[in-house]
Amino acid sequence: MPAVGGVIAKIRKEPVSNFNMTDQEREMHNRTWRFVTAAHSKDWLFDGAVELQRTRLSSATDFRFTEERYYNWLRNEQYHSSRTRYSTVGRHILADLDTVSSTFASICAVVEVDRQRQIAASGLPAVGTDVRTNMQARKTENDWHIDWFVRALNYRYLSYSYALDHLLVETPHEQSMGVDENLRKLRPWVDRANRHDFCGDGGNGANRGPSFTIPSRYQTMAIDRENIVPK
Repeated sequence: MPAVGGVIAKIRKEPVSNFNMTDQEREMHNRTWRFVTAAHSKDWLFDGAVELQRTRLSSATDFRFTEERYYNWLRNEQYHSSRTRYSTVGRHILADLDTVSSTFASICAVVEVDRQRQIAASGLPAVGTDVRTNMQARKTENDWHIDWFVRALNYRYLSYSYALDHLLVETPHEQSMGVDENLRKLRPWVDRANRHDFCGDGGNGANRGPSFTIPSRYQTMAIDRENIVPK
């Protein structure tokens, strides 16, 4: 599929590199994969479309993903307790938080590889045009993959937020506060991704969590706690 996808990508006039992958690039692809797909949620992240996009058999389709899909999946799951839906959202957010730091670090490493390629090419006049074209194509491929991760992280955050807002109306429970706290911890990573700040403080910040938080949605809306405390 990747070989055929490369041919189709060339037909679409997209850059295609035949460089071997570095270890850093391979690790970045492995770590970002769990963010662009979600097998545990039965295709709410469009696993089939993601595979076509990964192999370049199709151009990027994730621009058309809509944020209500995750909530619809939660609603259709036959849980024994409505509280379990909150637990499910909380676990999914925690899984993202557990892996987002190492994913940022892997992206930072690839950014450095691309920088080193540019330096090497500028200092080696004997390197031919084909190699330089390949280098630029790989840089574009890496940039596109990083942009894909950024869109996926945004989509996850918006999907979780949409689900929490609607669960608060549909089945209000005290577990919502823990989910909201997890979501607040994820937001700074989303902000950093949107700024393409993957390396942080001198390239070491990717291994540390963001040092600030955003206000809770519970600070901006009135909640009658009596209605959500278990009786």
